[in-house]
Amino acid sequence: MKQILVTGGAGFIGSHTCVELLQQGYEVIVVDNLCNANPEVFNRIQTITNQSLTFYEADLLDRSAIDAIFEQHRIDAVIHFAGLKAVGESTQIPIAYYHNNLTSTLLLLEVMAKHRVFNLVFSSSATVYGEHNPIPYVEHFPLSSTSPYGRTKVMIEQFLQDAFVADPRWNVSLLRYFNPVGAHPSGLIGEDPNGIPNNLMPFIAQVAVGKREKLSVFGGDYPTHDGTGVRDYIHVVDLALGHIKALQKLEEQPSASVEAYNLGAGKGYSVLEVLKAFEKAAGKDIAYSIEDRRAGDIAEFYANADKAKAELNWEVTLTLDDMCRDAWKWQSKNPNGFAK
Repeated sequence: MKQILVTGGAGFIGSHTCVELLQQGYEVIVVDNLCNANPEVFNRIQTITNQSLTFYEADLLDRSAIDAIFEQHRIDAVIHFAGLKAVGESTQIPIAYYHNNLTSTLLLLEVMAKHRVFNLVFSSSATVYGEHNPIPYVEHFPLSSTSPYGRTKVMIEQFLQDAFVADPRWNVSLLRYFNPVGAHPSGLIGEDPNGIPNNLMPFIAQVAVGKREKLSVFGGDYPTHDGTGVRDYIHVVDLALGHIKALQKLEEQPSASVEAYNLGAGKGYSVLEVLKAFEKAAGKDIAYSIEDRRAGDIAEFYANADKAKAELNWEVTLTLDDMCRDAWKWQSKNPNGFAK
């Protein structure tokens, strides 16, 4: 049985990935400082899988704590989710984002190298493509970003490329996510944002459950089929399975490498299409209003996911209706998220 360290495993994507890892027979060790997560998620993971994992409440900035975890376990690979992740917030406290996301990753890489663990799946983002690349985004495009959060992803990808050049034992998958949504079909785990949601679907879900009055749609005059922004949405379970495929590729390939993969549906849905699909799932109308565009938003973006299909044998299987159905099941069963 392979032992996998999951950093940030209590979060939205991390928790769903832990479920899939356990169901695939891996032994899972999670490290999370719980700054943006609730430990109740581990009880839910155990209920879903009828299996347990090992959890350490620790911060990746605490090198001695991370080193002790590696001393305690024979870790075979790391899936690295941990980090601050709100684009808007990153523009307000950029130094905190650079310190947390970059320093913690550097310390993690140093500890991994010390313990001769070189297999890594890194949680990157479609934000690394910036504003000026044509769509659909392809992995070989030049990288840039318009936010400190996105720039931390660009920089960490560069860290890992440089580490591999210096030491070709590094074996890394850079997974560039598009817009993860939905929830586990059990309704036991899902997205539980602190405060006002930054992303579309959890905001729609909170309006549908009565926590918020209405959805503000920013921009109704984009050059899209209905005037609202178009994004590539991917079910979080499909995304979690992408991590399993990436991990298997690292285990099976004959030589180490650093490879980037887009994990997306390969097509976009508009804000109003997502809204209408959620209304169908919830069986109710959802109030919304069209507002001015937000600075920095672009009309549309979506992935070219051909490389992930060819090299990882991965592609999405779940539809927008599936995403909305599962997100509504989670929100309606847990109107206050994991809070008691």
